[in-house]
Amino acid sequence: MPAPRSRPHNPHGRAGARRDSQELSREEHKELTRQALLRSALRLLSRNSFDSISLREVTREAGITPTAFYRHFDDMEELGLVLVEESFGSLRGMLREARSNPDIFNDVIRRSVEVLVAHVRSHEAHMRFIARERHGGVRRIRRAIAREVDLVTTELALDLAVFPVVGKWGIEDRRLLADLIVELMVGVAADMVDAEPGEHAAVAQRSERQLRLIMVGAANWRAGYLGRDRQ
Repeated sequence: MPAPRSRPHNPHGRAGARRDSQELSREEHKELTRQALLRSALRLLSRNSFDSISLREVTREAGITPTAFYRHFDDMEELGLVLVEESFGSLRGMLREARSNPDIFNDVIRRSVEVLVAHVRSHEAHMRFIARERHGGVRRIRRAIAREVDLVTTELALDLAVFPVVGKWGIEDRRLLADLIVELMVGVAADMVDAEPGEHAAVAQRSERQLRLIMVGAANWRAGYLGRDRQ
């Protein structure tokens, strides 16, 4: 008769297993509460500016006590910074995919517009927050948005090097072009959140034409063009 197999030694026993389970449960509950606060802030921001909503309003909307807020964020500005990070995180990835997918290389403009429109539709609350707070009254939020826009622009300037004509440019000229494209796209996102659903197609078509016009100019651009004209 075989000897019974011994169980792995657990120094904490059953009590330790219960504690591990409770720890996991607490962490899950903490994350759910954190997400509830972020969603509540976005709901309030759909009709208010960030500097006009209070911590008490956010916690009341989320159904928690104001004291519990500080287990997740130091203050309202930190919550706003997290919203900025969330708003740009997925958008950067989507736009990067649109630029790098070889299947859409020949029509990257149309694909980029489609990606932006889809993102605005699925993240309307985040995009409304960015459009409003980019020039809003809270300095830390404005600066955070500016940094994210700058990061998108820098990534685009680097990615443009793989495209014909533009790839021969220096980084400064590619940065100029990236600035124009990103500013247009940010403006398109703002137009999308303010437009009625039936107007989204017209906004997308106009932005695609504007991008193509920019690229027509880019095709005729000469490196250092302005510098030589001024001499």
